[in-house]
Amino acid sequence: MQATLDITPLRSLVAVADHGGFARAAEALHLTQPAVSQHIRKLEKAVGRDLVTKRGRVSVFTEAGTQLLDEARLILSAHDGALGRLQALPTTIVVGSTEHGAEDLLPVVADALRAANPGATVRFRVDRGARLAEEVEHGTVDVALLLGMDDATPGDLPAAPLPLSWFAAPGWRAPEHGAIPVVAFDAPCRIRDRALQGLAEDGRPGEVAVDCTSLSGVLVAVRSGLGVTALPLQDAVPGLVLRPDLPDLEPIPLRVRARVGAIDFGRVAAQAIRDHLRSDSEAGRVLATTR
Repeated sequence: MQATLDITPLRSLVAVADHGGFARAAEALHLTQPAVSQHIRKLEKAVGRDLVTKRGRVSVFTEAGTQLLDEARLILSAHDGALGRLQALPTTIVVGSTEHGAEDLLPVVADALRAANPGATVRFRVDRGARLAEEVEHGTVDVALLLGMDDATPGDLPAAPLPLSWFAAPGWRAPEHGAIPVVAFDAPCRIRDRALQGLAEDGRPGEVAVDCTSLSGVLVAVRSGLGVTALPLQDAVPGLVLRPDLPDLEPIPLRVRARVGAIDFGRVAAQAIRDHLRSDSEAGRVLATTR
C-alpha cells in the first residue's frame, strides 16, 4: 500500500520547527507531547527515514527531516488555501414548497435567508408535500414548508396556523340535493381532507368531482363551475368569489422542516413566515401558503 503524508502529522512537524521543540509544539497545538512524538514517528514510517535526532538534550532535524519540512510547508499552504477558498464559496440553500406557497411565501423566505447568509444562493423546489418531506430527509432540500404533517421530526419548527376559505365561480349554486361537488388536489392532500371533513361535520356531505395535479388545474375547474374548492386564502382570487355560506374550516398548522445540519436555515424561514403572516393579518388578510 502506498504511504501517505497526513495533514495533522505534517502540522506537528512544522510546529516542532517553528516553536523550537516537542514540548512547545504540543502546547501550541493543544496536544500532549507524546501525541506530537507519535505524529513524527508516523511521518518517519511513511518516508522510511529518521526525521529528528537528539544532540544532547536538543532535538534537531536530520537532512531528510529538513527536506520534509520544506515539503510540509508547501503541502500545508496548498491545503489551507484550498480549504479557505472552498469555505468562502457562496452557500446554496434549497427551499421546498408546494404551489400554494410559491407565489407569496417563497420570496419572503428567500429574502430572509439571503439576509442571514450573505452571498448565499437560494434555489427552489416546488412539489407535493410528501415528496418534499422525503427530499428533506435525503438532504436534497434544506428547508421545506409543510402543512399539518403527522410525522413530526426534530427538524420541524412551527410557523403559523393558516385559515382556509371556500371559493367558487360567480353565480355557482350548491345543488339542492346530494353531495356538494368539490374540486381538489388528488390524494394525499391536507386541504382536500380538511374540506371534506368540514362539509361532513356540517351535515352537508361533499364529494370530489374533479381531481387535479396542479393549482392551475384546480382554479380552471372551479372557474368552469365544476365545484367549489378550499384554499389557504382570504383574498379575492381572479375569476372566483369567496363563499362564506359554506362551513368554516379549521385552520391548518404550517411547519418548516429543516434537514439535519440546517436547523438555522429553518429558524430563519419560520420566523420570516410568522412575521409576514402577522403583518398581513394586521392588514386584514392572510396570504397563500402550502398544502
